[in-house]
Amino acid sequence: MPHHLARWIGLAGSTLLAVAAFLGGAFPDGDLRPTPVSIWQGPYGPLIIATWAVGTGAMAYAWWALRDRVPSTRWALVTVGLWLLPLLLTPPLGSRDVYAYACQGASYAAGLNPYEQGVSALPCPWLDSISYIWRDTAAPYGPLFVLLAGAVVEATGSLVGSIVLFRLLAVVGVGLTAASLPALARRCGVPAGRAVWLALGSPVIGVHLVSGAHNDALMVGLLVAGLAVVVSRPGRPGPLLGGGVLLGLAAAIKVTALVVVPFAALAAIVGAYSIRALLRDGGWVVGGAVAAVIGATLATGLGFGWVTGLEQGGLVVAWTSPSTAVGQTVGYLAAPFGWHGDPLPATRGIGMAALALVLLWLWWRARTREPIWHAGLALAATVALAPLYHPWYWTWPLAVLAATARRTGWFAVVAILSSFLVLADGTGLPRYTKTVGAPLMTLFVIVVVVRLVRSARAARRPAAVD
Repeated sequence: MPHHLARWIGLAGSTLLAVAAFLGGAFPDGDLRPTPVSIWQGPYGPLIIATWAVGTGAMAYAWWALRDRVPSTRWALVTVGLWLLPLLLTPPLGSRDVYAYACQGASYAAGLNPYEQGVSALPCPWLDSISYIWRDTAAPYGPLFVLLAGAVVEATGSLVGSIVLFRLLAVVGVGLTAASLPALARRCGVPAGRAVWLALGSPVIGVHLVSGAHNDALMVGLLVAGLAVVVSRPGRPGPLLGGGVLLGLAAAIKVTALVVVPFAALAAIVGAYSIRALLRDGGWVVGGAVAAVIGATLATGLGFGWVTGLEQGGLVVAWTSPSTAVGQTVGYLAAPFGWHGDPLPATRGIGMAALALVLLWLWWRARTREPIWHAGLALAATVALAPLYHPWYWTWPLAVLAATARRTGWFAVVAILSSFLVLADGTGLPRYTKTVGAPLMTLFVIVVVVRLVRSARAARRPAAVD
């Protein structure tokens, strides 16, 4: 496909998504009952779904078609900017999380601790905009984001004003990624234009990071900026400390960013790996990250209560998480035999244990290989093995892999599939497809495990001698 045609196809898709948002986006007065009326039963149901599907498909097709042949970095940035414009002024698409941000900010601004009390304790003036499941749960975000949410609510005093500022914060995050990614890509030997295109052109970015105003945008921007600083100035204490601070600020938005810090410490080393070199150079990165997290925590005045909020994600059960899908499938298979227990704690626990082992293994490999590439794989493993998966989670590894990967197909496919998981109003399709989706995901897990075992055995097999 000619690149100029791809640009206009993607823009047409973005415009259709904006239409879907105005017709049936995640409005604050949406149906929040435990068993809500399906979007396709509403007054514009077929039209909303059609514009959402065609718009998402057009953006995804244009993005995929140019994934390995972007004309230039400037062209990629201009095109991404054009695609994002229609989504800047729409109601939130694909998620109601921005309303939860506003209510948590209102709780903090009123002197409550959002890590100890749900937003119904105030109660939040916009409580009716939040799904029931999140009204009495603690905030799952880091201390820096609670500070920002409180400042946003105090500055605006309204729900609409808060949404505007949260979306501006998301745009800042996307802009920070766009500014930092070319330097990171060049240091990793990847074309800068291709990296920008892969990281920012996906429909997931426009729908969930910009229109949905997810705080993941700011987290990813700080993370990419931190990595870019580290790889640009290895062995120099000042820049390494600054890069660590940026990574720590990313973790103070969402703690997942801490996963990349050990790999950034390896990237900071000048020369061959050694314990002494790791302490000498990597220590600045780790120290900066730890200092930033502690500083943000102390600034909130809430202590380390944010650590306990990390478990809230387990409240959602969806087959898009492999460990959750396996648990669901075990339950389906056991039910005909009279067993009605809950296998999810066990399968999710196995997933987290596997994640710990995978992260250790990736870090060990990264000592003598490309550490930032392994950081991207570590983020991908974190997303895959966590108890919960939302489409916007894939933006974490997507940005790092875009700047480091030689093969782009596998993670681009995940981004495209993720784009179709949530309807315009935030309705998750996995909730309607669990009896089919969970077994299929379980089968996929089995296939992956079998292939990994075979690859490991082949690697240990001695080479044939002629």
